[in-house]
Amino acid sequence: MSTRPTAPTHASPPAPAPAPVRSARRPVRLGYAATAWSALYAGLGLFWTAGGPGFPFGPGHDPVPIESALGSVPAAVAAPALATFGALGAVLGLAATRALAAGRTLGPAAPVFAGYAAVSALALLVVVPDRRVLMLVAYAPILAGVGLCVLVTGSSMPHLGDPGLWTVTNQAVFVLGGLAWAGLAVATMRRHRAACLDCGRAPGRVSRWTTPAAAARWGRWAVGVAVAVPLGYAATRWAWALGLPLGIDAEFYREGKEDGLWMAGAALGSLGIFGAVLTLGLVQRWGETYPRWVWFRAGRTVPPKVAVVPATLVSVIVTSAGLEYWRLIRTPVFADQWWATMGPELLWPLWGAGLAAATLAYHLRRRGTCRTCGQG
Repeated sequence: MSTRPTAPTHASPPAPAPAPVRSARRPVRLGYAATAWSALYAGLGLFWTAGGPGFPFGPGHDPVPIESALGSVPAAVAAPALATFGALGAVLGLAATRALAAGRTLGPAAPVFAGYAAVSALALLVVVPDRRVLMLVAYAPILAGVGLCVLVTGSSMPHLGDPGLWTVTNQAVFVLGGLAWAGLAVATMRRHRAACLDCGRAPGRVSRWTTPAAAARWGRWAVGVAVAVPLGYAATRWAWALGLPLGIDAEFYREGKEDGLWMAGAALGSLGIFGAVLTLGLVQRWGETYPRWVWFRAGRTVPPKVAVVPATLVSVIVTSAGLEYWRLIRTPVFADQWWATMGPELLWPLWGAGLAAATLAYHLRRRGTCRTCGQG
């Protein structure tokens, strides 16, 4: 009996194992940061409620209370409120963060919690902080230059008064807490929508406005706004420095010239011009590839974080400063100010919103393929 030889069979090669993806650790870390911030200020609020020293806000604690939204709120009211806010945030933040870490959603409570987190973030980012945070950031390079001049010439440092550094320090910490709470709000809603925690994209769902082409279009308009407002501010300050009393009377101009205010204003205006130029990089090629004049990095790719992180921070502190001017313009002390002294600052919330939108558009154009979910 003969048997027919059978053709050898070849097993198909095994399918390649999926590439390992990085877990979305950043949103979880932001959640724990928001929880830790809340727990810290819950403890400080209890300490200050019990009469402990160092409360940073309100009459008798803030040397310039008119600057702050909390300037008229006594510590006996603000400290317990801060303790309650911190304790509630610590409990809710920990619950939401543990759900993120475990891959769970908050179910129907997710939108409610995300709304609470978003409102908390807005309060910490742009309501409690005031223009002194922006002044601290803006004057830092100016004071460094003045200090160098003092060392070289032997002159004395100018007296700037007491801006309330302890108050401003706490405001800066509030901004950091607000960023963490904003991140937790976004991550909670992404989990609720079954989207990637890192990039926000959901399988099978594409929002047209988030595509690189769409972001390039509306991002240019946002950059236009974010450039025009600081240039308008700089124009008034440089006009005064060059001897043109634009928008103010002659007596006020003379007093400011004697006190050196107009040169300080020109320095701040120059920083605004510098910021406007950097903002253009959000839609220019040199914002993605270092140009030749950055000789030590020329031709290399600009990491998106190099633009996104500082632009986000500036958009926040500019917005909070502008909102303070809207408060000040309603007070009797500032109600009769000339248009040029406070008018440009009233547009700063628009500047902040434009810069935030331009930064988001830049991020959407450059985010590429997500290393967590693989979507591109």
